Amino acid sequence: AILAAQRRGEDVETSKKWAAGQNKQHSITKNTAKLDRETEELHHDRVTLEVGKVIQQGRQGKGLTQKDLATKINEKPQVIADYECGRAIPNNQVLGKIERAIGLKLRGKDVGKPLETGPKGK
Repeated sequence: AILAAQRRGEDVETSKKWAAGQNKQHSITKNTAKLDRETEELHHDRVTLEVGKVIQQGRQGKGLTQKDLATKINEKPQVIADYECGRAIPNNQVLGKIERAIGLKLRGKDVGKPLETGPKGK
């Protein structure tokens, strides 16, 4: 009907709806910048550099490269590099594997001490 009216030369008034036909489900308000500032302050704890140095010294003491250690514990070499540089988010499973591989404690108070290999209690 609109096209027919336009062909006849009649005046046709059209108005575009805001965000019509677009996939905009929410509007951006002025509070988004404030919200961004708030959420950026939340961050994960990283492995300390002390733990990274202990991993590096223990690995070198055993004569292993980062790749060798990663292969030994079934992880990627990048994971070992991240732990040594202090970029990794601590994962107790990975830390446990590294502890057993290098024989040094990485968690708790006595970081860097030899790992006691006592009998496992079941």
